[in-house]
Amino acid sequence: MDDRRVSVLHNRNVLCRNRAACPLAVLLVVCCCLSAANAQWLETNLPTGASPSGLVYNSIGNRVYCANQTGDNVTVIAGDTNAVVGTIPVVNYPVGTDPRGIVYNPTNNRIYCAHPGNDTVTVIAGDTNVVLKTIRVGDNPVGLTCDSTGKVYCANQNSNNVTVIDGTADTVIKTIAVGSTPLGPVWSPTGNKVYCANSGSGNVTVIDAAADTVIKTIAVGATPWALVCNPAGNKVYCANFASGSVTVIDGASDTLMTTITVGGGPMAVAYNSTNNKVYCANYNNDNVTVIDAAADTVLKTVAVGRRPRVLVYDSVYNKVYCANGGGSSVTVIDGGIDLVVATISVGGFPCALARNPVQHRIYVANQQSSTVSVIRDSSVTGAEDGFKPQAPSSRLEATIVRGVLLLQEATSRKPQAASLLDATGRKVMDLRPGANDVRALAPGVYFVQEQPQATSLRPQAIRKVVVTR
Repeated sequence: MDDRRVSVLHNRNVLCRNRAACPLAVLLVVCCCLSAANAQWLETNLPTGASPSGLVYNSIGNRVYCANQTGDNVTVIAGDTNAVVGTIPVVNYPVGTDPRGIVYNPTNNRIYCAHPGNDTVTVIAGDTNVVLKTIRVGDNPVGLTCDSTGKVYCANQNSNNVTVIDGTADTVIKTIAVGSTPLGPVWSPTGNKVYCANSGSGNVTVIDAAADTVIKTIAVGATPWALVCNPAGNKVYCANFASGSVTVIDGASDTLMTTITVGGGPMAVAYNSTNNKVYCANYNNDNVTVIDAAADTVLKTVAVGRRPRVLVYDSVYNKVYCANGGGSSVTVIDGGIDLVVATISVGGFPCALARNPVQHRIYVANQQSSTVSVIRDSSVTGAEDGFKPQAPSSRLEATIVRGVLLLQEATSRKPQAASLLDATGRKVMDLRPGANDVRALAPGVYFVQEQPQATSLRPQAIRKVVVTR
């Protein structure tokens, strides 16, 4: 054999004996490597209703709920088995037209789903998965959030207001006028306030969640699109889509602190509670800006897939997941070093994400392919919490906390520390063995998530606590 016809691809350990065949060999190797990488992260793709557009995790029942925009129903997925266990509506119980925004209320174990098509919010029981009630709200409801007392706030895009729903009676308490074209509101556990981004008027409305009155209206950038709270610094970050910036709001005084230039079309923001960073997905530039949340300066810009539009943070394994709507992929960023550790192929137009902290799974709603992709961190495969769902008629037992939360001292069988999560799953503080001062927290429902032991990747069960005055 002519030695000149033998070439070795050292980086892939492939021997190519025919120079003309080398491109094909390289292509096969690359495809195999990509397939293997995808297989390490992607567990399955589950069928849903038509055009899934919203996801939420039920922490009591360990289920995921997927709102299907043109299917006019909600798909229910078991968090432990990855099985589709229900589709709502059932016969004679339509959930409404055009379901999109969806939120979980842990105080009553109910799911609230907004329907822009008929201006309603449907209430679903988290234990039985049946529709309990349909509530009339404002014109074109698009975004929902829940506070620690169980109240649900619904932003109505066309009527320029926010409907407040009592989570106990599931009745409308109040309708609050806000700015033009409000989008998704967020609840701040630090100040017990609701912040609403008004995309049409370039401002953010601040609502006192105790009195349900407007405290202030803050001018931000053009087309404010998304919000995230930083409980550690008591700040709120607002992504301004049309001005390519992020506005930083002081949560104590509700005043503008600074404006940070990011990429084009910032569409989503997420807070990394481990390293105190904020991540901003820039839709027009196919990248994510990393912001130091202490100094409020840009640390880095990370290239991701095409048209990034949604972010979610995994506080246990310190990873940021970015759904790339135009690339049919999810980019995984290491939150410690801000490097891409994986790019996972999913279905068409991924548009929503949800996190299951028990089985360490990320759920991706793929609108164009009518599926939900289930992703699992390859570094923790096989490690699960000892989670056991409650019986349909039972409620999750809670510990009442006044001022001080006691965490059991570390032993050989107990973790060294834990995180305290609010009702939306955001970490509000780190807990250490012994007494923890929680007097600064707003009263309401929280969850203690124990951190893994040094010798194991297995986190412990989540425990519910109720903080009172």
